[in-house]
Amino acid sequence: MDQESRSLHLHVENTSTLGPVFEASSDRVTAALNRAPDLVDRVRVTVGYDGRGLDEHLQSADAVFCWDLPRERLSERAPHLRWIHVHGAGINHWMPLQDLPKQITLTNSRGVHGERATEYVMMAILALNNRLPEMVTNQRRGRWAQCFSSSLSGKTLLIIGVGHIGHAVARWAKSVGLNVLGIRRSGKPRRWVDEMYTAAELQTILPRADFVLISAPHTTETDQLMGAGELDLMKAGAGLVNYSRAGLVDYEALRVRLNKGELSAVLDVFTPEPLPKHSLLWEASNLLITPHCSSDDESYYTPRTLDLVFENARRLIQGKPLHNRVSRRLQY
Repeated sequence: MDQESRSLHLHVENTSTLGPVFEASSDRVTAALNRAPDLVDRVRVTVGYDGRGLDEHLQSADAVFCWDLPRERLSERAPHLRWIHVHGAGINHWMPLQDLPKQITLTNSRGVHGERATEYVMMAILALNNRLPEMVTNQRRGRWAQCFSSSLSGKTLLIIGVGHIGHAVARWAKSVGLNVLGIRRSGKPRRWVDEMYTAAELQTILPRADFVLISAPHTTETDQLMGAGELDLMKAGAGLVNYSRAGLVDYEALRVRLNKGELSAVLDVFTPEPLPKHSLLWEASNLLITPHCSSDDESYYTPRTLDLVFENARRLIQGKPLHNRVSRRLQY
């Protein structure tokens, strides 16, 4: 029987520890399926939590929507599985991707954050430009020190990773008069970016940036991309925003420069998470910490992700390529 003539089994596996923002509950799944009425009779959905009864569902599942999944003997445990959607943009916890059976396509949620992520980065850049991290440090210490700053217009933003989020930020940046430099694996130009470069040229352009946004995926190629040497190349008083993954930045080297007053930063991602109480970052100067909450929200994130999942379910049934496919070679 071909896929067009039978129902597709999509299993939704929840991880309770991720919290309600990431919960694909039965109610949310039903609401999303109702937004795709053509799939109501073509997709059978099961919903589980924390591995209870998982192997029973895997025996007939064609697709799984989850954060993570035990992968031991996966071909044997899930003989029909052809597609896994990871509930999030980062897929580092799935490495090495070569361990995933070849017949399975992996997709992720990049781009779903869109509008909310752009708003967060806007906030972070405005905070850095207005020297808010420095003022918060002074407030903690009971120190009155006026921090004056000029407007954004004419300053330079370097975006490392001009993908969905980076490109949206570039558009906003141009609207407020920022010069925009970009780093992209291919080096190919994109609209709203004045000058595009590859990672090999990073050290050449870092000294020009007033603000640096990290929005690239974490891969073996981008690990510690902003190391001590790169941080040394940033101009005095420049600001760093890490929206992506902690592994792209040497946080200890950054902490030293923050405490010296050479740089300021807004960080949303850490390793490990939650950030341990004993971490020296908690007391670092000129730093704003947001606890990995930059672009997820309870109202829209999971419902919009489910809409993407059902669109891909439709494409799987129709034999079309899936959106947001993860490249095993590129690791994103």
